[in-house]
Amino acid sequence: MTVISHLRSVAKYNSQTLRDAPLAELSGALGDLGTLLPLMIAMALNGSIDLSSTLVFTGLANIFTGAFYGIPLPVQPMKAIASVAISQSFTKQETAAAGLTMGLAVFFLSVTGLLRWLNRVVPVAVVKGIQVGAGLALVISAGTSLLVPLGWTHPGWDNRIWAIAAFLALVIASLFRRVPYALIVFVIGLIIAAALPASSDHGVFSRAFWHPSPFVPSGPAWRRGAIEAAIPQLPLTTLNSVLAVTSLAASLFPSNPPTPSTTLVGFSVAIANIIGCWFGAMPICHGSGGLAGQYRFGARSGASIIILGLVKLVLGLFVGEAILPLLMRFPKSILGVMVLAAGVELAKVGQSVIESKDLWERADDENADGRLSTDIHDLEEQRRDRWMVMLITVAGCLAFKNDAVGFLAGMIWHWSFKLPGLLGRFQNGHGSIQLRQDNSEEGPGLLAAR
Repeated sequence: MTVISHLRSVAKYNSQTLRDAPLAELSGALGDLGTLLPLMIAMALNGSIDLSSTLVFTGLANIFTGAFYGIPLPVQPMKAIASVAISQSFTKQETAAAGLTMGLAVFFLSVTGLLRWLNRVVPVAVVKGIQVGAGLALVISAGTSLLVPLGWTHPGWDNRIWAIAAFLALVIASLFRRVPYALIVFVIGLIIAAALPASSDHGVFSRAFWHPSPFVPSGPAWRRGAIEAAIPQLPLTTLNSVLAVTSLAASLFPSNPPTPSTTLVGFSVAIANIIGCWFGAMPICHGSGGLAGQYRFGARSGASIIILGLVKLVLGLFVGEAILPLLMRFPKSILGVMVLAAGVELAKVGQSVIESKDLWERADDENADGRLSTDIHDLEEQRRDRWMVMLITVAGCLAFKNDAVGFLAGMIWHWSFKLPGLLGRFQNGHGSIQLRQDNSEEGPGLLAAR
């Protein structure tokens, strides 16, 4: 299929899906705002990014991915870079240097084919563990950062009672899947935010126009951004934003549209950062949590994020930094429940780990005549092993708050299960070689006599 025919096919799929379920696509477009808004607002207030440039370039990234892939592939902040930038008060130059370093690194992995190699050798159980860990991390973050600090009755428009009401609405929406939950609660949240009086800290909503101001990070900014922020981000992006999101996309959209390859997703992440970070835009990636959240709230095509991208683009061009006061007053009770729902949706993928098999496991299960093995004991043992590998991966991710640690723990546990079989094959192979040597020493006459 040529690129032109692919784009036509995706455009047809997007338009058809939007016509069939417009409210679901609109609702799904908002499914990842619980991850985007808190980090984007915090980094903008910290002076670590340019909000106007961030809205413009993330909007363009949304439009491109929706038009090219045809699935609601999210455009998220690079969480490790965002965390470091917020906690250490990075300048725009240091944040840009971190994003550019990540873009170049992912571009190298994509060009050399290392992303395809990782996709082949990393076990499914480890990938599922990364996804479950990310989902549970979102749930924990929703509780500790957004919901727990709320009081029961104060403030009047943003408290735990509102959070309970939002959760009960989520329960009702889960029974009636066609109800655009995210769209409804987001509109309610915006109305509340607009009705609240603006404090001196929040400022007053006004209009502003984007004036692009490209810059080149200085030498010290490159050193700090690359070492302190980009290095911790690399395993997170490689595992969760490329491998895990590709795996999840294949699970959610098994037939139409075609699942993007790891290489294409890698190029998408790389190009977005290599272009946008020169203008102070926030470093971005594609995350499995965002995909799960958007799918959970109704998104089934790229039309949802094209709409979101157009809204971001307009806001970035004509509003920009002036929208911060309104976003800062968005109720944390509603935002927290949206994040919680997205986290649970992502963690649900772990239930299929006992049914998933790696490529080499499928090959090992095939007999010489092409039939699959039906040894129930072996199947149960393999399922237990995969479940344990996934849990170890999740434990490493959550305990150390680092996907790289979880990845290493899961891989070590996985190969510990494989080691006895490998040693047995080696010993059997060595024994057969020794047997052939002994037989050859006996000579053809003795063998014929037997």
